[in-house]
Amino acid sequence: MSTAHESDGALGDLIDPELPAATYVLEPDVVAPLVRRIVTSDDAGTHRSTLPFSGAPLVSFPLSSVADVEGAVRRARAAQPAWAALSLRERTVVLDRLGATVLRRQSEILDLIQMETGKSRRSAFEEVADVAQVTRHYAVRGRRYLADRRASGVFPVLTGVRVHRRPVGVVGAIAPWNYPLTLVLSEALPALVAGNAVVVKPDPQTTLCALWVAEALEESGLPEDLFSVVAGGGDVGAALVDQVDHIAFTGSTATGRKVAARAGERLIGATLELGGKNPLYVAADADLDTTVPGVVRACFSNSGQLCMSIERLVLHERIADEFLERFVEAVRGLELGSALDYTADVGSLVSADQLARVTEHVDDALAKGARALVGGVHRSDVGPFFYAPTVLDDVPADALCATQETFGPVVSVTRVASDAEAVRVMNATDMGLNASIWSVDVARARRLAAQVEAGTVVINDGYLSAWGSVAAPMGGFKASGQGRRHGREAIESVTEVQTVAVQRGARFGISVDSLYALGGETPSKVLTVAMDAMRRLRLR
Repeated sequence: MSTAHESDGALGDLIDPELPAATYVLEPDVVAPLVRRIVTSDDAGTHRSTLPFSGAPLVSFPLSSVADVEGAVRRARAAQPAWAALSLRERTVVLDRLGATVLRRQSEILDLIQMETGKSRRSAFEEVADVAQVTRHYAVRGRRYLADRRASGVFPVLTGVRVHRRPVGVVGAIAPWNYPLTLVLSEALPALVAGNAVVVKPDPQTTLCALWVAEALEESGLPEDLFSVVAGGGDVGAALVDQVDHIAFTGSTATGRKVAARAGERLIGATLELGGKNPLYVAADADLDTTVPGVVRACFSNSGQLCMSIERLVLHERIADEFLERFVEAVRGLELGSALDYTADVGSLVSADQLARVTEHVDDALAKGARALVGGVHRSDVGPFFYAPTVLDDVPADALCATQETFGPVVSVTRVASDAEAVRVMNATDMGLNASIWSVDVARARRLAAQVEAGTVVINDGYLSAWGSVAAPMGGFKASGQGRRHGREAIESVTEVQTVAVQRGARFGISVDSLYALGGETPSKVLTVAMDAMRRLRLR
């Protein structure tokens, strides 16, 4: 990905210290082909996004109006029937090509992801790996998920029943900034393979990544108007909810409730992945040599700006002190940086707003008596939005970070005396997205997992084992959302179920009507004998 200046991989030299707003990181001719893909009439204003690493301007682009959203959905609706009429093989070929395209062009999308989000290269690569996995999964398993199935008829042999899955039409996706490649395509891929069209509204900060996806899909053979990008804020998102046949939203619980309410009024489906206050339990028998590095990754990948990131450490008192000694040392050794390479362990927060939220949560906890075992400081020496990975102990129950999602590189510590107490602590939240249990006794960990109120529970890992297992559904309990992404469940959410029943005996004069023509109580007697026989023979 070409930038406005040559660099050794760091981005600190891309901003003019005397006139910061004058220097754009990306050359206009680099981003122009992407920006032209926005569905816009150029009368809804513009947005300028910035580079989190330095605060330098990144790109300016036109926003979409409500009328632009309506136009995008209208064109998608017109294009969708022809796409659905193609064979499943023709549709899955596009997905397979997309996976290959993302792997082949990964250096440019990795640059874009880093420049729009501020994350480290390693965290950005997780998105590339995810898309490669998901595209291949639906290319291979799509036929099985969408296959017609036979169902038992009311009259064995005489009644034939088949159940079909039909595309809903146009699927809308409102995607957040924290995983701008993954969370655009997580919703789009199952929708497309099922025969739907897709209209995406990305977060304004990460619009370039969504536009890159549109370009890659076109290169992979997706016909025009089947994947469109509208740009803007909440008004554009609301307009999208009002136009599509299914809405997929990833974001805060508060906004998710509004999306669900509007979807309910329109009687359309909604897939919602919302907030999490995810716990991780280190049991008394955990192997600390493997647990410590795994927990570091679970807490601080993507600077903690991950829906499945761990924010609450629950430690058995028998191992708490030794674990914390090792854990704090490992956290202190994490390297912060802004290079477009793999040298940094932890990247930047995405924005001033996100920095303010993290700072507020940490300062509030410290003011109420918590102790920072490591971190707790704004690392402005590295970049404007960098915050040191932070471990807080003795956090009071009324602290903001004890109950609210921080969504940053901050984790709090709670000690427990038993597995039963650990489960109570883990479940003491109105959210239930992800949880993690570390123990050498997997059978014991499975028993604990069955008691944890979370959509995914990962044993001896933080989140990747669940997220990367794309054949399995992923989503939340309680206020963490509804519906699931990945696997069969994602396909089912963007399809309608249609049952077609055929009365085969009609051509031989054997039908319900011919039975009823016998008159009186005879039909009831015949049906009673038939149903009793089926019960005895266990036919259904």
